[in-house]
Amino acid sequence: MRTLRDHGVVVALAALVLALSLSTDTFLTKGNLVNLLDQAVVVGLLACGMTLCVVCGVFDLACGAVLAVSAVVAVIVTRSAGVPAGYAAGVATGALMGTATGLAVVLSRVHSFIATLALSIVYRGLAVVITGGAIVYPRAAQLDAFQMIGWPTALGGITAATLVLAGVAAAATVLLSATAFGRSVHAVGGNPEAARLSGIRTGPVRVAVFAASGACAGTAGLVMAARGGSAQPGIGNLLELTAIAAVVLGGTSILGGEGAVWRGMVGVLILTLISNGFNLLGWNPTYKQVIEGLLILSAVTLDQALRRRET
Repeated sequence: MRTLRDHGVVVALAALVLALSLSTDTFLTKGNLVNLLDQAVVVGLLACGMTLCVVCGVFDLACGAVLAVSAVVAVIVTRSAGVPAGYAAGVATGALMGTATGLAVVLSRVHSFIATLALSIVYRGLAVVITGGAIVYPRAAQLDAFQMIGWPTALGGITAATLVLAGVAAAATVLLSATAFGRSVHAVGGNPEAARLSGIRTGPVRVAVFAASGACAGTAGLVMAARGGSAQPGIGNLLELTAIAAVVLGGTSILGGEGAVWRGMVGVLILTLISNGFNLLGWNPTYKQVIEGLLILSAVTLDQALRRRET
C-alpha cells in the first residue's frame, strides 16, 4: 500500500505519456515537448510554494493575486528603472506580500483558507488601484529585454522560464527534504501542538512558508508578464486553485505533514499533459475540467483510503 501511495502518481504519468505517444504523431516531437515544459512553468512555480504551505498544514489562496500584483509592479518598475530592477522588484514584491499574508494568518488565528481567500480579494483590489484598472506595458525599447525570460536557450530550445522552474523546484526540494527548516515544516503540518511542545516556533515557520509561496508567485507573475509583454489586475485569476489541484493530484496530503515538491511537479505535468492531449487530439476542451476534477477527487479519496488502511 505504501508503494502505491508513494509511486502510483508516477505510474499514472507514465501511462498518460504512453497513451499520448501511441495516439498522436506529434506528441513526441521536439517542438511539442519544449512547449509542454514551457506551459507547465507558471503553475509549476505556484505549486512549489503551495507544496511548502500544504505540507505545513496551511493553504495560500492569495498566491494568484500576489502573482498579479507582482507582475504589475515588475512592469511599472521596469518602465522607470530598467529590466533588471523590474525583475528584482517582481520577485521581492511577491516575497513581501507572502510574508504579510503569513503574518495576517498567524496573528489573526483565522484558518488560512478563509484568511488567504479574503486577502486575495484585497490584493486584487490593490492591483486595480496601482494600475487604475488599465493594462500596463514596458516601454517599447525595453520590450525585447523584458521578455528574455521566455526566450529559448541553447539547451535544445528549452526556454529560460523552464530553467527557472527547474532551479526553483530544486531549491524547494532541498529546503523541504534536507534542512532543519524542512523538518520543522513537516512537524508543524503533522501535529502543530506536538511541534510547539518540542520547541518549534510554529508561527515563524508558517510565516516562512507563506513568504516562500509569495516569492514563487512573484516569479510566476514575472514569467506571465514577460510572455504577454504586459500586466493587468486580472492576470493569473484562479491559478491558485490549479496549483492546489496539482499538489493534491501529485500525492501531497491535504491534511499536512506529508508531501514532496517532486509530487507537485508530477501533478503539474499530469494536468499539462491532459491539456496538451486535448489540443493534439482535437477533443472538446469542455470535458477537460470534468476529467481534471474527477482525477483530483480520485486522488484525495485514494489517499484517505490508504491512510485508514495504514492505521
